Amino acid sequence: IKTFILFIGDVAVLYGSLVLTMILRYGPANFEQSFSAHIKPFSLIFVFWLLIFYLADLYKVKNSGASLNVLQTFAFAIFISVIGSIILFYLFPSVFELTPKTNLVILTLVFGIIDIGWRFGLTKIFISGGLKTRVVFIGDSPITDEVKLYLQKNPQIGYEIISKIDDGADMVVIQPNAKNDPKFIDFFYGLLAAKIAIVDSIKFYETIFQKLPIEEIERGWFIEKITTRRKFYEFSKRATDIIFSIILGVIFLPIGLIIAILTKLSSRKGPVIFKQERVGLNNKNFILLKFGTMKEDKGPLWTNKNDDRITLLGKFLTHTHLDEIPQFYNIFKGDISFIGPRAERKELVEIYRQISHYEIRHVVKPGLTGWAQVNYKASASVEEAKEKLKYDIYYIKNRSLILDFIIFLKTARYFFFSQK
Repeated sequence: IKTFILFIGDVAVLYGSLVLTMILRYGPANFEQSFSAHIKPFSLIFVFWLLIFYLADLYKVKNSGASLNVLQTFAFAIFISVIGSIILFYLFPSVFELTPKTNLVILTLVFGIIDIGWRFGLTKIFISGGLKTRVVFIGDSPITDEVKLYLQKNPQIGYEIISKIDDGADMVVIQPNAKNDPKFIDFFYGLLAAKIAIVDSIKFYETIFQKLPIEEIERGWFIEKITTRRKFYEFSKRATDIIFSIILGVIFLPIGLIIAILTKLSSRKGPVIFKQERVGLNNKNFILLKFGTMKEDKGPLWTNKNDDRITLLGKFLTHTHLDEIPQFYNIFKGDISFIGPRAERKELVEIYRQISHYEIRHVVKPGLTGWAQVNYKASASVEEAKEKLKYDIYYIKNRSLILDFIIFLKTARYFFFSQK
């Protein structure tokens, strides 16, 4: 609900800023006529602005505070929004029917000032307790300690940790097995009558972090929560993969040919297309295609952005992900999907099997991008692979066309906000 309040507030501030812009530019006497002329084109532009703000993660409640990083992201999001608006106004004049240079500048200044004030004011309300949820934790574990620390460091999220239920608790977070303990059932049942929500610590952890604490989850949880077959979803996703792999394959074909020529002329030793065995759905191996980015292949080592094996062209290709253009063919074949856990090399999979529940990530088809990729860096160790698995399991549990679309938008975010 706090995210929704942030979003609705931005919509209100955008239209309020447009009203003020018309009054400042044309005066109160001409407001009605000027507002009528600008409402349609600016409404279209506002959709673009809201999308940019979403891609910049400005609708995460933790990013509504007054930190320098949030201010920088906010300013950069407005900059991208303005540049995009100018491009749209001039590319599609018949749609927008005007090119409001001065009005766009005024609106940007008015919106920036008011929206910053709105967001910081709302954060104060979140922190002050007006919209806070009072939480009592019953029982201790590493994940509850992690959640408590996070909530204490991010009060703007809107949770207040209290020690007693009688202090006005709105929610009680319990250990996973406690709700089935005969000693506590009557007590928890009584809390329902007092309109106190009861949430197990795994579910609360999932809500806060949008990942799952695999070290605390037992096999029975997977049997209950993980659905391996979702026929309509799988059919729709496969149809989308086929259609868009063809469309994007055709669009990127000229770029792919240029990259192939440049790769051949670069310092790389070996074929233009690099073939690598990866582990896919149901632990079946397949050949993944990429443009070669390294001078020579040296086996299944972890790579990083400063790897001296990567050619100068390869650094550009990996940074822009253009080295993955050949994977449109893998998607068309059905080896991978656009969205899903990233397929790992079989040598690394053997190393990662020491991680609890690692095999679960292979119950779905791997993807070109995924929930772990948009929320965490590339893994270069077993510990980092373990952290990514928490996001992969979250995706597998909650996968849907809506979540896939969200991942697509978050992937697009990195073209604008990769450094932020």
